[in-house]
Amino acid sequence: MNCVIVQQWVSVDGFLAGPNGEQDVFAAVQDFSASEAHNMALLKSVDEVLLGRRTYESFAAFWPTATDEPMARQVNALSKTVCSTTLTEAPWGSHPPARVVADAVEHVRSRREQRCRTIVWGSASVMRALFAAGEVDQLELFVAPIALGDGTPLLERGDPPLPLRLRETETWPAGVVRIRYTT
Repeated sequence: MNCVIVQQWVSVDGFLAGPNGEQDVFAAVQDFSASEAHNMALLKSVDEVLLGRRTYESFAAFWPTATDEPMARQVNALSKTVCSTTLTEAPWGSHPPARVVADAVEHVRSRREQRCRTIVWGSASVMRALFAAGEVDQLELFVAPIALGDGTPLLERGDPPLPLRLRETETWPAGVVRIRYTT
């Protein structure tokens, strides 16, 4: 099935990160086993991971050598694409490098013709560009048990409304709620 899934960790008040990019959303979660199990099952049906440059840099510094992580084998084996106008290559340790594209919207549209199932992890600017272009099929939020009060919002002020239809919810240990919507 052809599908673009955006997956984001957010605070209960809708922030992806703190005012200075702090990762308090992740610090509030003590147990990631449920999200890992969920993603390990989900990744079996995914053809590629689409990342922005900053997310790629943090992922590439971690996943290629994360041999003790349950998801590492799947993440490292998946095809990866990085949306960047500054990178010319995107190595992934000893694994095949990621492809680099300049335009996430154009890339997703070209992959739709190939019936590709894509997941976008993090990468707020890529996510917002895809939302604006109407190229997101599902939004999956992992809501962490923390209110930040300020920071990087899911959507920027002035972004158009994003009509969503609730598909499923699940409560995980440590107070995390997984919510999946279709657009």
